[in-house]
Amino acid sequence: MTPVKVFIVDDSAVVRQVLTEQLNAIAGITVIGSARDPIFAQKQMEKGWPDVIVLDIEMPRMDGITFLRQLMREHPTPVIICSTLTERGAEVTMQAMNAGAMDIIAKPKVGLRQFLEESTTLLGDAIKGASCARLDHFGETRRAGIAATMPVTPKLSAEAIETARNFKPLMATTDRIVAIGTSTGGTQALEYVLTRLPRTAPGVVIVQHMPGQFTAAFAARLNGLCEIEVREARNGDRVIAGLALIAPGTDHLLLRRSGAQYRVEVKNGPLVSRHRPSVDVLFRSTAQSAGANAVGIIMTGMGDDGARGLLEMHDAGAFTVAQDEATCIVYGMPKEAVKLGGVDAVIGLPQIPAIIMQAPSRQSYLRTSSEVKK
Repeated sequence: MTPVKVFIVDDSAVVRQVLTEQLNAIAGITVIGSARDPIFAQKQMEKGWPDVIVLDIEMPRMDGITFLRQLMREHPTPVIICSTLTERGAEVTMQAMNAGAMDIIAKPKVGLRQFLEESTTLLGDAIKGASCARLDHFGETRRAGIAATMPVTPKLSAEAIETARNFKPLMATTDRIVAIGTSTGGTQALEYVLTRLPRTAPGVVIVQHMPGQFTAAFAARLNGLCEIEVREARNGDRVIAGLALIAPGTDHLLLRRSGAQYRVEVKNGPLVSRHRPSVDVLFRSTAQSAGANAVGIIMTGMGDDGARGLLEMHDAGAFTVAQDEATCIVYGMPKEAVKLGGVDAVIGLPQIPAIIMQAPSRQSYLRTSSEVKK
């Protein structure tokens, strides 16, 4: 198996040294070079182009955002943002995600060396996910599927947060719930979907894998673009029409039912499927609280978080959807969900807003589909 070639661009010598040491210790990854700013990086990378770039934002001579935009125009390459977090930095990093960055790793101002050493698995997974990203949106497809056979670390299941219960038929309600899970490439996909929803859209609960310092800024940015209201979820928030709640990057998001109403619980706990928030946790709680009153949608992302949870939603009577390979930046999570047999429909990104507005039951969707085929 060809290793993923990584280039590090960061003005901190400590970051470059520690990241190089830690990443070279991961099977299937090799660091081919590093530079203290994008000007030096461009010259070095001309000698051998990397598969993934780990990029800081604030650097001398050329900032990371400018470099990222130039990169996506001239030589599309998967990029992982590794940046120190500040209030301003969160907004700038959102600009980076919008410009095409695949993922974000948040590095602290203090305890940097220890953080980088402890975050090897997280960064390694992000790099492997980025390495198999489809960059069709930026004019090129690179290394699709290379990370599919790479080893992953052991992970906890949703059982660590919520014990599975036997599903019982739930009374139908007028409130329909849409639960969405996504990861790598999800910021762009979510923007596409949510900006196309009118105020009459059913309530939406979302897990997007993202550091906690960024989810509020991400939600605020979407709120400014969308007709519906979008915000970071708070414990006890009611899920209502015209509102999308995004899980905080520090906590799990669970759906709860009280009578005919739905509310969310924001809950701390261990990593599930190597993530907090975890899509599996959201989907399991949605299966148990909403059953057939819900629609589950799994979108672009590396790994398998959400696949088991979507199967539980399917078994509880919910209508379940996976984004298709052609429109995924990374066809990992949807692929695993399809393999487990928990998906009722595989559709392209452009069709997802319509599915959300219809919020169909499984029976009605399958009946309509069969009638169309006739």
